[in-house]
Parts: sequence; C-alpha cells; structure tokens
Amino acid sequence: MSTASTRPLEGRYGRSSDERADRRLRVAGAALGAALLALVGYFAYHYVGQNEISAQVIAFKASDDAVEVHLEVHKDAGADGYCTLRSQGGDGSEVGRADFRFAGSATSIDKVVTLRTTARGTTAELLGCHAG
Repeated sequence: MSTASTRPLEGRYGRSSDERADRRLRVAGAALGAALLALVGYFAYHYVGQNEISAQVIAFKASDDAVEVHLEVHKDAGADGYCTLRSQGGDGSEVGRADFRFAGSATSIDKVVTLRTTARGTTAELLGCHAG
C-alpha cells in the first residue's frame, strides 16, 4: 500500500505562504538593520566629531582632605567648557566630585586642580568633559 503525497506540485500553485513570509521577514530585517547602522553612525559622529573638549589625568597626589590632579585639556580655540573629576576612598565610596571650567583661546591647557574630599581619596578619575 502506498501513501499519497500531500505536498503540492512544485511550480504549479505558485509560492507558498511560508516563502512569502520569509521574504517579508528578510526585507524587514534588512530595513531595520540599515536603520540601526545609520543610528549608530549618527551617534558616533556626534560624539567623536562634535566633541570640542578632551582631557586626561596625568597624575594625582592625595592628602587627607583633597586630591591634587594634574589635568591636561585639549579644546578648540575659543571653546568654553568643563571637566568633571571624582575621587573614591579605599572602600570604593565616592569622597569627592567637582566640575572644573576651562575658557579662553588656548587650545591646550596643562593645569593642576584641587579636588576637595570628605575623606582620604585613593583615586582621581576623569568622568568626562563637555562644551558649554
């Protein structure tokens, strides 16, 4: 005894609904992927291309109630802005945080700033710099 095949003859009835759904999913996935790629590119350009101020901590020296931070700032001529620094204690708790403003026409600023702390700080961390 043979069993009859329930599979439609290929090419006789057109595409199956599964094939149409697969094509729609591929098109939707490609469109969403392209949109995500464009969004990531926009944010990357905005962050890297539009950032007018960058800085780095060169060295720091801690005392019981302050941390002296040697900060090197690079910025566009005439750009004003600020950098946020923080210090943490030995147990990881934040013991100090402050914003330091930079203005003027100089493009490179090498400065030692004093961050006041509530306890002895063991770190000096640059959280970021912002124009404005």
